[in-house]
Amino acid sequence: MMMSMLQAGGMDLLTDNERKADIDNPRGYFEFERVKKVKEDPSWLKDTGGRAVKMVARLLYDLPEDLEYQVIFMKRNMQEMLLSQDKMLDRLGKPRGDVPDVRMAGLFAKELAAVEGWLRTRDNMRVLYVDYGEVVARPEDAAERIYDFIIPKLDVRPMAGVVDEGLYRNR
Repeated sequence: MMMSMLQAGGMDLLTDNERKADIDNPRGYFEFERVKKVKEDPSWLKDTGGRAVKMVARLLYDLPEDLEYQVIFMKRNMQEMLLSQDKMLDRLGKPRGDVPDVRMAGLFAKELAAVEGWLRTRDNMRVLYVDYGEVVARPEDAAERIYDFIIPKLDVRPMAGVVDEGLYRNR
């Protein structure tokens, strides 16, 4: 959702379209495979030219310290996230794993708290925390917050317009 918002607002995205849209993400995944190996090869970062790049929180640790970043950190209700993940794994026919949801939620929460604590120590990273449910409930407010945070400035109205409550299926 956030990548769709940024794109609609006028920001270029760095994606490779390797992972195609599907029933779980009908608008696509907006991923860039090289992100997963940023620790081993960060050379591509210098050529991003202000484009938005999607990455999971734990990969933020691997970003080079000699560059500056604007991080929009999407937060989501842990139970909703686990439910969504379980449904996706079921549809793909992949095993869910042995870890109970309560334990998995605790592990994720601990990891996210560690990342957030680390981010507070980074002088080269400006961070805006955005709650997924709040974006869906009040997309105009979220778009305004992003507008106030991000450089270059984006077009707020189309950003808010791409938020689709119908895609908020796992609550």
